[in-house]
Amino acid sequence: MGPLHGTRVIEISGIGPGPFAAMVLADMGADVIRVQRPGGSGFATGPTDFLNRGKRCICVDLKKPAGVDVVLELVESADALVEGFRPGVTEKLGIGPDTCLERNPRLVYGRMTGWGQEGPLAQEAGHDINYISLTGALHAMGRQGEKPAIPLNLVGDFGGGGLLMAFGVVCGLLEAKGSGHGQVVDAAMVDGASLLLASLYGAQQAGWWNEERGTNVLDSGAHFYEVYETSDGKWVSVGSLEPQFYASLVERLGLAGDDLPDQMDKSQWPALKQRLTEIFARKTRDEWCSVFEGSDACFAPVLSMSEAHEHPHNAARGTFVLKNGARQPNPAPRFSRTAAELGIGPAKIGEHTDEVLAELGFGLERIASLRQVGAVQG
Repeated sequence: MGPLHGTRVIEISGIGPGPFAAMVLADMGADVIRVQRPGGSGFATGPTDFLNRGKRCICVDLKKPAGVDVVLELVESADALVEGFRPGVTEKLGIGPDTCLERNPRLVYGRMTGWGQEGPLAQEAGHDINYISLTGALHAMGRQGEKPAIPLNLVGDFGGGGLLMAFGVVCGLLEAKGSGHGQVVDAAMVDGASLLLASLYGAQQAGWWNEERGTNVLDSGAHFYEVYETSDGKWVSVGSLEPQFYASLVERLGLAGDDLPDQMDKSQWPALKQRLTEIFARKTRDEWCSVFEGSDACFAPVLSMSEAHEHPHNAARGTFVLKNGARQPNPAPRFSRTAAELGIGPAKIGEHTDEVLAELGFGLERIASLRQVGAVQG
Protein backbone atom coordinates (compact mmCIF):
# COMPACT_ATOMS: atom_id res chain seq x y z
CA MET A 1 0.00 0.00 0.00
CA GLY A 2 3.01 2.30 0.31
CA PRO A 3 4.25 4.17 3.40
CA LEU A 4 2.11 7.24 2.58
CA HIS A 5 -1.14 5.31 2.16
CA GLY A 6 -3.96 7.31 3.71
CA THR A 7 -2.34 10.67 2.92
CA ARG A 8 -4.12 12.98 0.48
CA VAL A 9 -2.12 15.50 -1.55
CA ILE A 10 -3.58 18.16 -3.83
CA GLU A 11 -1.31 19.08 -6.74
CA ILE A 12 -2.03 22.33 -8.55
CA SER A 13 -0.66 21.14 -11.86
CA GLY A 14 2.43 22.71 -13.37
CA ILE A 15 5.56 21.46 -15.11
CA GLY A 16 8.82 19.88 -14.00
CA PRO A 17 9.73 19.71 -10.32
CA GLY A 18 6.22 20.16 -8.87
CA PRO A 19 4.75 17.22 -10.78
CA PHE A 20 7.88 15.20 -9.99
CA ALA A 21 7.47 15.84 -6.26
CA ALA A 22 3.82 14.80 -6.47
CA MET A 23 4.78 11.71 -8.49
CA VAL A 24 7.22 10.65 -5.77
CA LEU A 25 4.50 11.08 -3.15
CA ALA A 26 2.04 9.11 -5.30
CA ASP A 27 4.64 6.35 -5.78
CA MET A 28 4.81 6.09 -1.99
CA GLY A 29 1.07 5.50 -1.77
CA ALA A 30 -0.36 9.00 -1.31
CA ASP A 31 -3.71 9.77 -2.90
CA VAL A 32 -2.58 12.58 -5.20
CA ILE A 33 -5.32 14.58 -6.88
CA ARG A 34 -3.97 16.67 -9.74
CA VAL A 35 -5.92 19.84 -10.38
CA GLN A 36 -5.43 20.64 -14.07
CA ARG A 37 -6.64 23.74 -15.86
CA PRO A 38 -8.73 23.38 -19.02
CA GLY A 39 -6.50 22.71 -22.00
CA GLY A 40 -3.68 21.41 -19.86
CA SER A 41 -0.12 22.71 -19.61
CA GLY A 42 0.66 22.53 -23.30
CA PHE A 43 2.71 19.36 -22.94
CA ALA A 44 1.58 16.09 -24.48
CA THR A 45 0.02 13.53 -22.15
CA GLY A 46 -0.32 9.80 -22.54
CA PRO A 47 1.10 6.52 -21.22
CA THR A 48 4.64 7.96 -21.18
CA ASP A 49 3.70 11.01 -19.10
CA PHE A 50 5.43 9.41 -16.12
CA LEU A 51 5.44 12.51 -13.91
CA ASN A 52 1.67 12.16 -13.72
CA ARG A 53 1.53 8.45 -12.98
CA GLY A 54 -0.37 7.28 -9.92
CA LYS A 55 -2.49 10.44 -9.72
CA ARG A 56 -6.16 11.13 -10.22
CA CYS A 57 -6.93 14.19 -12.30
CA ILE A 58 -9.74 16.71 -12.09
CA CYS A 59 -10.14 19.63 -14.48
CA VAL A 60 -10.95 22.94 -12.76
CA ASP A 61 -11.01 26.48 -14.11
CA LEU A 62 -9.49 28.57 -11.32
CA LYS A 63 -10.48 31.76 -13.09
CA LYS A 64 -14.07 31.05 -12.10
CA PRO A 65 -15.16 31.57 -8.47
CA ALA A 66 -17.00 28.24 -8.46
CA GLY A 67 -13.77 26.52 -9.53
CA VAL A 68 -11.87 28.13 -6.66
CA ASP A 69 -14.58 26.90 -4.28
CA VAL A 70 -14.05 23.35 -5.56
CA VAL A 71 -10.34 23.48 -4.79
CA LEU A 72 -10.91 24.95 -1.34
CA GLU A 73 -13.33 22.13 -0.53
CA LEU A 74 -10.68 19.70 -1.72
CA VAL A 75 -8.21 21.39 0.61
CA GLU A 76 -10.47 20.69 3.57
CA SER A 77 -10.03 16.95 2.96
CA ALA A 78 -6.29 17.10 2.21
CA ASP A 79 -3.11 16.68 4.20
CA ALA A 80 -0.89 18.62 1.81
CA LEU A 81 -0.97 20.82 -1.27
CA VAL A 82 1.83 21.33 -3.80
CA GLU A 83 2.00 24.23 -6.26
CA GLY A 84 4.72 25.58 -8.55
CA PHE A 85 3.69 29.11 -9.53
CA ARG A 86 5.65 32.32 -9.12
CA PRO A 87 5.24 33.90 -5.66
CA GLY A 88 1.85 35.55 -5.26
CA VAL A 89 0.04 33.75 -8.08
CA THR A 90 -1.99 31.37 -5.92
CA GLU A 91 -2.91 34.30 -3.68
CA LYS A 92 -4.36 36.08 -6.72
CA LEU A 93 -6.23 32.91 -7.69
CA GLY A 94 -7.78 32.71 -4.24
CA ILE A 95 -5.99 29.54 -3.12
CA GLY A 96 -2.96 31.03 -1.39
CA PRO A 97 -1.54 29.54 1.82
CA ASP A 98 -3.36 31.89 4.21
CA THR A 99 -6.73 31.06 2.65
CA CYS A 100 -6.03 27.33 2.52
CA LEU A 101 -4.68 27.15 6.07
CA GLU A 102 -7.75 28.99 7.29
CA ARG A 103 -9.88 26.26 5.72
CA ASN A 104 -7.59 23.47 6.98
CA PRO A 105 -5.17 24.46 9.79
CA ARG A 106 -3.31 21.12 9.53
CA LEU A 107 -2.49 21.56 5.85
CA VAL A 108 1.14 21.40 4.66
CA TYR A 109 1.38 23.89 1.80
CA GLY A 110 4.32 23.19 -0.50
CA ARG A 111 5.57 25.99 -2.76
CA MET A 112 7.98 24.92 -5.52
CA THR A 113 9.91 27.71 -7.24
CA GLY A 114 13.31 28.35 -8.78
CA TRP A 115 14.34 31.46 -6.85
CA GLY A 116 12.20 31.12 -3.71
CA GLN A 117 9.40 33.16 -2.22
CA GLU A 118 11.50 36.28 -1.66
CA GLY A 119 14.71 37.89 -2.88
CA PRO A 120 15.61 40.15 -5.82
CA LEU A 121 15.01 37.40 -8.40
CA ALA A 122 11.83 35.95 -6.90
CA GLN A 123 9.56 37.29 -9.64
CA GLU A 124 11.88 36.61 -12.58
CA ALA A 125 11.45 33.72 -14.99
CA GLY A 126 14.06 30.99 -15.08
CA HIS A 127 14.78 27.34 -15.65
CA ASP A 128 17.03 24.69 -14.14
CA ILE A 129 20.12 25.93 -15.99
CA ASN A 130 19.65 29.42 -14.52
CA TYR A 131 19.04 28.27 -10.96
CA ILE A 132 22.11 26.02 -10.82
CA SER A 133 24.18 28.83 -12.36
CA LEU A 134 23.81 30.84 -9.15
CA THR A 135 24.80 27.98 -6.87
CA GLY A 136 28.26 27.13 -8.19
CA ALA A 137 27.04 23.78 -9.48
CA LEU A 138 27.06 24.59 -13.20
CA HIS A 139 30.47 26.27 -12.97
CA ALA A 140 31.96 23.14 -11.42
CA MET A 141 30.84 20.72 -14.13
CA GLY A 142 32.83 20.19 -17.28
CA ARG A 143 36.23 19.35 -18.66
CA GLN A 144 39.37 21.38 -18.35
CA GLY A 145 39.48 24.26 -20.78
CA GLU A 146 35.89 23.70 -21.89
CA LYS A 147 32.63 25.48 -21.13
CA PRO A 148 30.42 24.23 -18.27
CA ALA A 149 28.60 20.97 -19.04
CA ILE A 150 24.82 20.99 -18.69
CA PRO A 151 23.70 18.09 -16.40
CA LEU A 152 20.29 17.78 -18.07
CA ASN A 153 17.76 19.23 -15.62
CA LEU A 154 18.54 16.74 -12.88
CA VAL A 155 20.33 19.01 -10.42
CA GLY A 156 17.85 21.89 -10.19
CA ASP A 157 14.44 20.58 -11.26
CA PHE A 158 14.50 17.10 -9.84
CA GLY A 159 17.30 16.75 -7.28
CA GLY A 160 17.43 20.19 -5.69
CA GLY A 161 13.79 20.87 -6.52
CA GLY A 162 11.27 18.04 -6.67
CA LEU A 163 12.95 15.60 -4.30
CA LEU A 164 13.51 18.23 -1.63
CA MET A 165 9.94 19.43 -2.11
CA ALA A 166 8.68 15.90 -1.44
CA PHE A 167 11.02 15.61 1.55
CA GLY A 168 9.80 18.95 2.89
CA VAL A 169 6.17 17.91 2.57
CA VAL A 170 6.77 14.66 4.44
CA CYS A 171 8.67 16.53 7.17
CA GLY A 172 5.76 18.94 7.47
CA LEU A 173 3.28 16.08 7.69
CA LEU A 174 5.27 14.43 10.48
CA GLU A 175 5.45 17.69 12.44
CA ALA A 176 1.74 18.35 11.97
CA LYS A 177 0.88 15.00 13.53
CA GLY A 178 2.36 16.21 16.79
CA SER A 179 1.54 19.90 16.72
CA GLY A 180 -1.81 19.80 14.94
CA HIS A 181 -0.69 22.72 12.79
CA GLY A 182 0.27 22.90 9.16
CA GLN A 183 2.80 25.26 7.62
CA VAL A 184 4.26 26.53 4.36
CA VAL A 185 7.21 24.71 2.76
CA ASP A 186 9.30 27.10 0.64
CA ALA A 187 11.23 24.79 -1.69
CA ALA A 188 13.51 26.80 -3.98
CA MET A 189 15.73 25.12 -6.53
CA VAL A 190 18.50 27.63 -5.89
CA ASP A 191 18.50 26.52 -2.23
CA GLY A 192 18.23 22.81 -2.99
CA ALA A 193 20.96 22.74 -5.62
CA SER A 194 23.23 24.63 -3.22
CA LEU A 195 22.52 22.03 -0.55
CA LEU A 196 23.56 19.26 -2.93
CA LEU A 197 26.97 20.96 -3.13
CA ALA A 198 27.54 20.86 0.65
CA SER A 199 30.48 18.44 0.55
CA LEU A 200 32.16 20.22 -2.35
CA TYR A 201 31.83 23.60 -0.66
CA GLY A 202 33.60 22.03 2.30
CA ALA A 203 36.29 20.56 0.04
CA GLN A 204 36.83 23.89 -1.72
CA GLN A 205 37.32 25.73 1.58
CA ALA A 206 39.55 22.97 2.92
CA GLY A 207 41.83 23.50 -0.06
CA TRP A 208 41.56 20.22 -1.91
CA TRP A 209 38.95 21.22 -4.52
CA ASN A 210 40.17 23.46 -7.33
CA GLU A 211 37.63 25.76 -8.99
CA GLU A 212 39.25 25.14 -12.38
CA ARG A 213 36.98 22.62 -14.11
CA GLY A 214 38.35 19.22 -14.99
CA THR A 215 41.30 19.27 -12.59
CA ASN A 216 39.83 17.48 -9.59
CA VAL A 217 39.20 13.89 -8.57
CA LEU A 218 35.48 13.84 -9.40
CA ASP A 219 35.19 16.19 -12.39
CA SER A 220 37.16 14.27 -15.07
CA GLY A 221 40.56 15.46 -13.87
CA ALA A 222 41.68 12.06 -12.61
CA HIS A 223 42.43 9.10 -14.87
CA PHE A 224 40.81 6.73 -12.37
CA TYR A 225 37.47 8.60 -12.32
CA GLU A 226 36.67 8.93 -15.97
CA VAL A 227 34.79 7.58 -18.99
CA TYR A 228 36.68 5.88 -21.82
CA GLU A 229 35.67 5.06 -25.37
CA THR A 230 35.89 1.45 -26.50
CA SER A 231 36.74 0.01 -29.90
CA ASP A 232 33.08 -0.22 -30.93
CA GLY A 233 32.41 3.46 -30.25
CA LYS A 234 30.72 2.84 -26.91
CA TRP A 235 31.83 3.92 -23.45
CA VAL A 236 32.78 2.55 -20.04
CA SER A 237 33.23 4.28 -16.69
CA VAL A 238 35.76 3.75 -13.94
CA GLY A 239 35.61 5.21 -10.43
CA SER A 240 38.55 3.54 -8.72
CA LEU A 241 39.03 6.11 -5.96
CA GLU A 242 40.28 4.00 -3.05
CA PRO A 243 43.79 2.46 -3.30
CA GLN A 244 42.52 -1.12 -3.20
CA PHE A 245 40.04 -0.42 -5.98
CA TYR A 246 42.70 1.36 -8.01
CA ALA A 247 44.94 -1.67 -7.61
CA SER A 248 42.16 -3.83 -9.04
CA LEU A 249 41.81 -1.45 -12.01
CA VAL A 250 45.55 -1.57 -12.67
CA GLU A 251 45.55 -5.36 -12.44
CA ARG A 252 42.61 -5.86 -14.82
CA LEU A 253 44.18 -3.50 -17.33
CA GLY A 254 47.36 -5.57 -17.32
CA LEU A 255 49.48 -2.83 -15.77
CA ALA A 256 50.24 -4.48 -12.43
CA GLY A 257 53.86 -5.12 -13.35
CA ASP A 258 54.52 -1.61 -14.61
CA ASP A 259 56.29 1.06 -12.57
CA LEU A 260 53.38 3.48 -12.39
CA PRO A 261 53.49 6.87 -10.67
CA ASP A 262 51.58 7.39 -7.45
CA GLN A 263 47.82 7.36 -7.99
CA MET A 264 47.37 10.85 -6.50
CA ASP A 265 50.25 12.52 -8.33
CA LYS A 266 48.21 15.08 -10.24
CA SER A 267 51.12 15.98 -12.50
CA GLN A 268 50.92 12.48 -13.96
CA TRP A 269 47.16 12.33 -14.45
CA PRO A 270 47.14 13.60 -18.07
CA ALA A 271 49.75 11.04 -19.17
CA LEU A 272 48.02 8.19 -17.34
CA LYS A 273 44.67 9.23 -18.81
CA GLN A 274 46.14 9.07 -22.30
CA ARG A 275 47.54 5.63 -21.55
CA LEU A 276 44.19 4.34 -20.32
CA THR A 277 42.48 5.89 -23.33
CA GLU A 278 44.71 3.84 -25.63
CA ILE A 279 44.17 0.64 -23.64
CA PHE A 280 40.37 0.90 -23.49
CA ALA A 281 40.26 1.57 -27.24
CA ARG A 282 41.61 -1.95 -27.88
CA LYS A 283 38.47 -3.86 -26.89
CA THR A 284 34.71 -3.52 -27.26
CA ARG A 285 32.52 -2.45 -24.38
CA ASP A 286 31.24 -6.00 -23.87
CA GLU A 287 34.76 -7.39 -23.90
CA TRP A 288 35.76 -4.96 -21.16
CA CYS A 289 32.69 -5.99 -19.17
CA SER A 290 33.99 -9.55 -19.29
CA VAL A 291 37.48 -8.44 -18.25
CA PHE A 292 36.19 -6.57 -15.20
CA GLU A 293 33.46 -9.02 -14.19
CA GLY A 294 33.73 -9.88 -10.50
CA SER A 295 36.34 -7.21 -9.80
CA ASP A 296 36.38 -4.35 -7.29
CA ALA A 297 37.71 -1.88 -9.83
CA CYS A 298 34.51 0.21 -9.72
CA PHE A 299 33.80 -0.35 -13.39
CA ALA A 300 30.52 -0.15 -15.34
CA PRO A 301 29.41 0.10 -18.96
CA VAL A 302 27.85 3.43 -19.94
CA LEU A 303 24.35 2.40 -21.02
CA SER A 304 21.80 4.36 -23.00
CA MET A 305 18.24 4.70 -21.70
CA SER A 306 17.12 2.11 -24.25
CA GLU A 307 19.72 -0.34 -22.90
CA ALA A 308 19.46 0.20 -19.15
CA HIS A 309 16.49 -2.07 -18.49
CA GLU A 310 18.27 -4.99 -20.18
CA HIS A 311 21.27 -5.02 -17.85
CA PRO A 312 21.19 -8.17 -15.66
CA HIS A 313 21.49 -6.20 -12.43
CA ASN A 314 18.63 -3.83 -13.26
CA ALA A 315 16.56 -6.77 -14.50
CA ALA A 316 17.19 -8.76 -11.32
CA ARG A 317 16.15 -5.87 -9.07
CA GLY A 318 13.21 -4.83 -11.21
CA THR A 319 14.60 -1.31 -11.42
CA PHE A 320 12.46 -0.75 -14.50
CA VAL A 321 8.97 -2.06 -15.17
CA LEU A 322 6.72 -2.30 -18.20
CA LYS A 323 3.29 -1.01 -17.25
CA ASN A 324 0.46 0.58 -19.17
CA GLY A 325 2.41 -0.12 -22.34
CA ALA A 326 5.40 1.99 -21.29
CA ARG A 327 8.73 1.09 -19.69
CA GLN A 328 9.50 3.26 -16.68
CA PRO A 329 11.55 3.39 -13.47
CA ASN A 330 10.01 1.64 -10.48
CA PRO A 331 9.39 3.66 -7.30
CA ALA A 332 12.39 4.24 -5.05
CA PRO A 333 13.46 3.77 -2.33
CA ARG A 334 12.16 0.35 -1.29
CA PHE A 335 10.48 -0.59 1.96
CA SER A 336 10.51 -3.96 3.68
CA ARG A 337 6.93 -3.84 4.98
CA THR A 338 4.98 -1.09 3.20
CA ALA A 339 6.15 -1.68 -0.34
CA ALA A 340 5.54 1.10 -2.83
CA GLU A 341 3.87 0.07 -6.08
CA LEU A 342 2.97 1.85 -9.27
CA GLY A 343 -0.64 2.95 -9.24
CA ILE A 344 -2.82 3.97 -12.14
CA GLY A 345 -1.27 5.24 -15.34
CA PRO A 346 -1.13 8.93 -16.26
CA ALA A 347 -4.71 10.18 -16.24
CA LYS A 348 -6.37 12.17 -18.97
CA ILE A 349 -7.28 15.76 -18.10
CA GLY A 350 -10.45 15.66 -16.01
CA GLU A 351 -10.65 11.86 -16.07
CA HIS A 352 -11.58 11.68 -12.38
CA THR A 353 -13.53 14.94 -11.97
CA ASP A 354 -16.90 13.34 -11.20
CA GLU A 355 -15.35 10.61 -9.05
CA VAL A 356 -13.44 13.02 -6.82
CA LEU A 357 -16.34 15.48 -6.51
CA ALA A 358 -18.67 12.65 -5.54
CA GLU A 359 -16.22 11.62 -2.81
CA LEU A 360 -16.38 15.17 -1.48
CA GLY A 361 -20.17 14.88 -1.24
CA PHE A 362 -21.08 16.85 -4.34
CA GLY A 363 -24.46 15.76 -5.64
CA LEU A 364 -25.29 15.20 -9.30
CA GLU A 365 -27.13 18.52 -9.54
CA ARG A 366 -24.21 20.50 -8.16
CA ILE A 367 -21.75 18.75 -10.47
CA ALA A 368 -23.99 19.49 -13.42
CA SER A 369 -24.20 23.13 -12.34
CA LEU A 370 -20.42 23.37 -12.10
CA ARG A 371 -20.12 21.94 -15.59
CA GLN A 372 -22.70 24.34 -16.91
CA VAL A 373 -20.76 27.42 -15.74
CA GLY A 374 -17.48 25.91 -16.93
CA ALA A 375 -15.96 25.64 -13.46
CA VAL A 376 -15.11 21.95 -13.96
CA GLN A 377 -14.66 19.71 -16.96
CA GLY A 378 -13.97 16.07 -17.68
